Amino acid sequence: MSLLDGLNEKQREAAATTEGPLLILAGAGSGKTRTIIHRIAYIIEEGLAWPSQILAITFTNKAAGEMRERIAGMNVPESDRIWMSTFHAMCARIMRIHGKLLGYGDNFVIYDTDDQKRLYKLIAKEMDLSDKMYPFNYVIGEISDAKNHYWNVSQYEKKAAGDFRKEKVSQVYRRYEEALRQNNAMDFDDLIFNTLTLFKTQPEVLKHYQDRFHYILVDEYQDTNHSQYELVNLLASGYRNLCVCGDDDQSIYRWRGADIRNILDFEKDYPDAKVVKLEENYRSTPVILEAANQVIAHNHGRKEKKLWTNNPGDEPIVLSSFDQGYDEARYVAEEVERLRSEEHFTYGDCAILYRTNVQSRLFEEAFLRQNIPFQLVGGTGFYSRLEIKDIVTYLHVLVNPADDLGCQRVINVPKRGIGG
Repeated sequence: MSLLDGLNEKQREAAATTEGPLLILAGAGSGKTRTIIHRIAYIIEEGLAWPSQILAITFTNKAAGEMRERIAGMNVPESDRIWMSTFHAMCARIMRIHGKLLGYGDNFVIYDTDDQKRLYKLIAKEMDLSDKMYPFNYVIGEISDAKNHYWNVSQYEKKAAGDFRKEKVSQVYRRYEEALRQNNAMDFDDLIFNTLTLFKTQPEVLKHYQDRFHYILVDEYQDTNHSQYELVNLLASGYRNLCVCGDDDQSIYRWRGADIRNILDFEKDYPDAKVVKLEENYRSTPVILEAANQVIAHNHGRKEKKLWTNNPGDEPIVLSSFDQGYDEARYVAEEVERLRSEEHFTYGDCAILYRTNVQSRLFEEAFLRQNIPFQLVGGTGFYSRLEIKDIVTYLHVLVNPADDLGCQRVINVPKRGIGG
């Protein structure tokens, strides 16, 4: 059996297109991951590259893990040697090897949001900043946005000139970077920023990775920011076998710096690029797809595509609107009970999706009033729990004694009467 068996015509075309730049426009539910996995397996089976010469970048650890499991299940030899990870994990791996060229020790620590908050509090106290005028989310958001655009402190200072508030942020940015250096630490944005700096200032290192990766694939390309865009193009300029996969209609991370132009202008960056559209949907009914197509058609600046399906189903979409969230929650609870009593569904057949965590309270109260059992999915992640973060910080300090911020976190945990 060929690795391309079981793919539809467009999926097969995308998987078998191995040479040169390729843009896969993958609509929702169109079998994108399946296509990507088969393309990687096909490249290896055809002897076009060793697994270690393939770089596959995803946006979440979960997606990377799923791809690794699926390609391992296809019995692809040495599939564990494929560089398959998120942008941040890939850059962390590179910086562990080459970070000393930028002045970092190979035992540098990576600061998460809580670490950033504690560091910012120290800086804000040192600089006598007002919490109202310079709240953490605003200041760190500005610094993150600067790094996502690949603006160093000096460049941000120039852009902030004339804006009093941003000029003050530029001072924080400078002090923040100094503190990270003192602690031999990077934040998550630094991983990409510093890797890009490494490649731009150390051409021999860039050449090493350009020669190493014969094939590069980037998933969810519509959500890449400017720094990620530059990073990908630098790496791909060696063999030019760059495959990007995404859907401009599903770009949701603009608030994190994602630039929709990266996918819209791919053919300008690579005039010889081939474009394959995956438009057959395997997830939804024709009614849902028709409604989605009608809404999406009004988007400005998009690549034309129209999802279709062979799935059965003609149940109409029901739209209900309410003046108050309480009314909505009560209606949903009553509808769940109706489905159970009149249409013989079980509680487990029903799911409620809401946009923000704060909305869950209304539904929880409505269900409790009607004695409807429910399970709330989500909550605090394992590695975000206080005790786990304390243990991890202890390990960080053991590996990197220069991490003063980590020492301050755990020096009195458990309480041992140490004053500060």
